[in-house]
Amino acid sequence: MTNVDTPDSGLGSGLKTRHLTMMGLGSAIGAGLFLGTGVGIRAAGPSILLAYLLAGAVIVCIMQMLGEMASARPASGSFSSYAEMAFGRWAGFSLGWLYWFMLTMVLGAEMTGAAAIMGHWFGVDPWIPALICVAFFAAVNLAEVRGFGEFEFWFAFIKVAVIIAFLVIGVLLIFGLLPGSEFVGTSNFLGEAGFMPNGIAGWAAGLLAVAFAFGGIEIITIAAAESANPSTAIATAVRSVIWRISIFYLGAVLVITFLMPYAEIKGAEQAADSPFTIILAKANIPGIVGIMEAVIVLALLSAFNAQIYATSRLCYSLAQRGDAPAIFAATNKHGVPINSVLLSMVFAFASVGLQYWNPEGLLDFLLSAVGGCLVVIWVVIGLSYIKLHPELAKEENVSVRMWGWPWLPWLTIACFVGLTLLMLSDPASRYQITSVTVICVVLVLLSLIPRRRQPGAAADVVSGAASKSTTGEAQ
Repeated sequence: MTNVDTPDSGLGSGLKTRHLTMMGLGSAIGAGLFLGTGVGIRAAGPSILLAYLLAGAVIVCIMQMLGEMASARPASGSFSSYAEMAFGRWAGFSLGWLYWFMLTMVLGAEMTGAAAIMGHWFGVDPWIPALICVAFFAAVNLAEVRGFGEFEFWFAFIKVAVIIAFLVIGVLLIFGLLPGSEFVGTSNFLGEAGFMPNGIAGWAAGLLAVAFAFGGIEIITIAAAESANPSTAIATAVRSVIWRISIFYLGAVLVITFLMPYAEIKGAEQAADSPFTIILAKANIPGIVGIMEAVIVLALLSAFNAQIYATSRLCYSLAQRGDAPAIFAATNKHGVPINSVLLSMVFAFASVGLQYWNPEGLLDFLLSAVGGCLVVIWVVIGLSYIKLHPELAKEENVSVRMWGWPWLPWLTIACFVGLTLLMLSDPASRYQITSVTVICVVLVLLSLIPRRRQPGAAADVVSGAASKSTTGEAQ
């Protein structure tokens, strides 16, 4: 199947399936896996595995629905474009800018964490390594997209290799196959605290802690528009990323709960306190704290790099549709939307300025609304699919298909309704829903301003969707 006619035809096409896969992994596996895994385990004990399974199953459904839409109609606007196809301009505009806003917040958070560690290494203020890194990633993102993809592939590969090594070493420790170790059995997994030490309430708190662990893999469908064969690339990358992330998260939790007593597991603010570091230290790996610090920095910077890419392509798509200034629709001879990349870098440099100011609680502030944004984005993806499914079902040669129509898509939406109610019942999460509601209302109101069609721009997503009968003939 050849690429569907979209307003994103000015972009390059140098990304391969392995690039898309690693971009998804790079964005979804950040420092939260290495530092924050203990938070969910502390709340729910080993039963946190059930929370990860539930969250993972729901995201599998979301990605399968998104993958079907992207396979049929690849566009760098991805879910923003599909929301516009389904519900009109207000939905595409609001969802596109909401995701851009969310990633901008995450950009600052990623750089905050990485710069703090690097500043400690070199004995300098955090803004200095942050400034250097932002300048470096500006050059990476302004390069031809194939070069960017190759860089991100190897960048993300390093932390994936570390996770695999952790899982292998952890299994050897569990079975007492390393020198100085002995078989641990289920003495920790089902020890004095039990499988669900804090009951249903604790499990619910753990679910809130891990519900957004898989956020970021949506980037695959944004990047797929710049691959040579989007339909095939999306199908392979979506399936690959889903099962790999599931194994990494579930495997890490299993290893931690088997090897560490429940009373010793907690969240970590630094690499030395990470459950990963503590367990690898049991294998007598020299310099493990420094190694884990380096891995955490790489995890943060890899996610930062992928998110710069995603924000720039989403801004480009919005500009192509008249929902952002026309200047951001410009591309260079390599198909890179240079002005959109520079806009993302401006906001990244703003995060560098925050490193210099560095008020207490900055990281918490930047991440405060991310969970609420993800809930909105995932719900709209599901609703867009439900609305578009009758059209998608008529199309042939679509390489990804959602299962269980119509009950499974609606069940997925119901799960998010339940998650929202759970967030509203939790004082620590309730303000996320409030803040995101305000942001969404503002974005919907802004979408009522008439769009200015770009001179010479390709037809917008809505008209493209209406003419699928003609584009289908070219597939």
